[in-house]
Amino acid sequence: MEKSEVARQILAYLADHPDARDTLEGIVHWWLLESQIKYQIFLVREAIQELVDRELLLEEVLPGSEPGYRINATKQDEIRKFFQGAGGPSRGRRPRSRKRKP
Repeated sequence: MEKSEVARQILAYLADHPDARDTLEGIVHWWLLESQIKYQIFLVREAIQELVDRELLLEEVLPGSEPGYRINATKQDEIRKFFQGAGGPSRGRRPRSRKRKP
């Protein structure tokens, strides 16, 4: 991360929390971590929506709870092709293949 980006994140945190005070380590652990989490939530939300739109993930909404997501088992071949084109999954598990009965 660039120095100017870190400065921007510190000021953004302070704009949202004008009474905040912390040590160097506290700023790193709490302020910048919060900024990264917010950014990751944004990216993950966008990625999930793309996968749902492509029907690679299925969204399940249960009454009174947040949506949950799971693999669309009918799209296993397309998912494998997705990994082949991207050079394989980075970080995380590969989709489990179901054992086929002989």
